[in-house]
Amino acid sequence: MNRIPGMTESSCSSWEELVTAALLGTERRTPPVVYAGRDAPTALLDAAAVQTVRRRAGLRPAAAATPPEPAGQDPRPPLPPAARRRLAMLLADRPGAGSGGRRGTAPDLMELLPQWLATANEHGYAAPPELLPALLDAARGRTDLRPQALAFAGPRATWLARLNPDWRFALRSAPGGGSALPALGDSAEVEQLWQEGLFAERVTLLAALRARDPSAARELLATTWSTERAEDRLMFLDSLRTGLCDEDEPFLERALADRSRNVRATAAELLSALPGSALAARMAARAASCVSLDRTQGQTTVVVEAPHECDADMERDGVVPKPPAGRGERSWWLGQLVEAAPLAVWPERLGGRTPEEIVALPVADDWQSELHGAWCRAAVRQRDAAWSRALLGAPASPAAAGPGAVSLAERAKLLAALPAGERAEWVAGFISAHGLSEAFQLLGVCATPWAEPLGRAVVDALNIARDAGSYPWSFSGVMGLAERCLDPATATGLDGLTSIPDEPEDASPGAVGYWTEAFQRLVGTLRLRATMRAELMAR
Repeated sequence: MNRIPGMTESSCSSWEELVTAALLGTERRTPPVVYAGRDAPTALLDAAAVQTVRRRAGLRPAAAATPPEPAGQDPRPPLPPAARRRLAMLLADRPGAGSGGRRGTAPDLMELLPQWLATANEHGYAAPPELLPALLDAARGRTDLRPQALAFAGPRATWLARLNPDWRFALRSAPGGGSALPALGDSAEVEQLWQEGLFAERVTLLAALRARDPSAARELLATTWSTERAEDRLMFLDSLRTGLCDEDEPFLERALADRSRNVRATAAELLSALPGSALAARMAARAASCVSLDRTQGQTTVVVEAPHECDADMERDGVVPKPPAGRGERSWWLGQLVEAAPLAVWPERLGGRTPEEIVALPVADDWQSELHGAWCRAAVRQRDAAWSRALLGAPASPAAAGPGAVSLAERAKLLAALPAGERAEWVAGFISAHGLSEAFQLLGVCATPWAEPLGRAVVDALNIARDAGSYPWSFSGVMGLAERCLDPATATGLDGLTSIPDEPEDASPGAVGYWTEAFQRLVGTLRLRATMRAELMAR
């Protein structure tokens, strides 16, 4: 290379020296170059340019890297053209950074993406290859999208994830970390993976086998149980929740003697969910000895005598002896016993009464809250609809508590044990009696799309809130749920809500405009959801 005029021998300094001088600044480090008539910063940049050319010219060609294996074929049918274009629009949408809580009248497309993916998966479509990067980018930023997005993306998601570390979550979410499971009917292959596989692969294998053959999964776990680490035993034991049955009892009884407290507690919880288990019978006997009827007074009353100690047998059966801060020992022990006892014990113990009659009985000495709270937890654990119904009480009862529930969160858990139609009807009654301000948690457990009585109750309550001049932004969460959960067929009946009414004198400033925009967006979103479904059903 010919020398550049004005450059001295020191211009041949190493790239590292030039970088050091650039980082520290020419005032603190004199550049290792000299150009006649040029100041230090200019000389440094000129030398860097020369060195860049020299470095590039001196590179030797490397051996070509082995190209990746082609992605596997996706045998599922392609999307209809209109649905493909809709997916591209949904993935290209970015929520605007609005101010003052106002979103305008346009539907929020990103909030409709989960519903679109669920419907596409129901129809068994394959994802368009050219949209997979955008789909994985969307799922990377929103964990709630990942299950449906990865199911829609199919095997190509893990292929792409191995090439881009930003999509590594697809490998963690895929069965076996992206590796294929053996055929579950091949006992030799299953045994080999169980003995030699990585922990994530073994967890996935056990879960898949449990879903297919619960007894085979339990027997496989038993072969290595005594040699597993405590934290691994806990994870493996949790897989038995799927398909839990009476045949699991002997294994779970042995786990009650495990050296890990967490493993013992999980085994006890699973056994208490089996009403016919020996542990359930032991807990029933203990709980029944603490609760009885007093008929000597004018009114039949439930009397509670909480345990005076937590013995070794109670601890073995999962009772935690030390209460949390601020909780009395005896009430803590009582709650655990009643929660773990089969609910079928109480009608016989309390005079043949139904759950509704039992819940209606007065409880002496301020034990009602503790006793009813434990019955609530038992009803949720055992998914007992009759007891859940009794403890919920009537929807019109006070908003903060039913006969047994002490919070809306507990009411939501009890609702989950009821059939979908009854659940929706109960929440509709609650909204009619109490409005929407307390109903958000309850709406979250209702099946979608909402049944007609529930949808009508929500819309009526929103309209009443608007007419009353209520502060509109406090209802934005419910309005968002309505956009996603109302039946799209109801859109035609909501057009009257999109007009601009007269503003009440006591309304919040701008409230009428906000409400009108919100209802216009609601109607537009419902119509868009109907269009999206029609596009996915087209052939």
